[in-house]
Amino acid sequence: MQSLEEYLQGLKQWLQDTKDSPLEEMSDFFTKRLQGYEEHMSVWEESYRMFAEILPLDCRKILDLGCGTGLELDRIWKRNPDIEVTGVDLCQSMLDKLREKHSDQQLTIVCEDYFQYDFGSGKWDAVISFESLHHFLPERKRALYRKIYESLKAGGIFLLGDYIASCDEEEALLRGIYLEKRKQSGIPDERFVHFDIPLTLEHETELILGAGFVIEKVLDNPDGATLIAAGKKWQ
Repeated sequence: MQSLEEYLQGLKQWLQDTKDSPLEEMSDFFTKRLQGYEEHMSVWEESYRMFAEILPLDCRKILDLGCGTGLELDRIWKRNPDIEVTGVDLCQSMLDKLREKHSDQQLTIVCEDYFQYDFGSGKWDAVISFESLHHFLPERKRALYRKIYESLKAGGIFLLGDYIASCDEEEALLRGIYLEKRKQSGIPDERFVHFDIPLTLEHETELILGAGFVIEKVLDNPDGATLIAAGKKWQ
């Protein structure tokens, strides 16, 4: 098994090898890779299965942030076909693929920035996101998590499956390079680009707790995704 030191050495080498690669706009990145996207994401097959199993069976109305082609929804609808889903994503081509796959389901698709999209108040049984939020700085996520909290019904659940930094060094390293690349390219703050800037589990859960949630479950998967279930307390 690879040690943390070996992992960090490999990461630093990859960052050195790709230092001259420009950042790609988020929607463009995924549009270009749509054809092989689901095969690429199949490495998280076990996580998708566990993700669906964590979602309570009594959930009827869920909001999926960064839904892509709906790989997490494939499992969720297989387990509970009566769930009504609103999926939000920046990439229209991925949403078209989702609609094509699940034209028979209760599905609303929204091509929009989920930081700007109106979630409503006390509306959802669950808000979910899989492998999307690690592209954003904690300052953005802090406000988003509070918005998620307000949008959930009492007793609702926020279910996050994401890439988590292995240590503070990895978190700081990736964030520093991300910010430097943005600065060098003159990319405005409001433009989303594809680059991984995960938080450590400690920092991720701090943000979630700070929004008012109670952490109910944390599962670290052998395939590399971490699953976090956070509940909105009954008032």
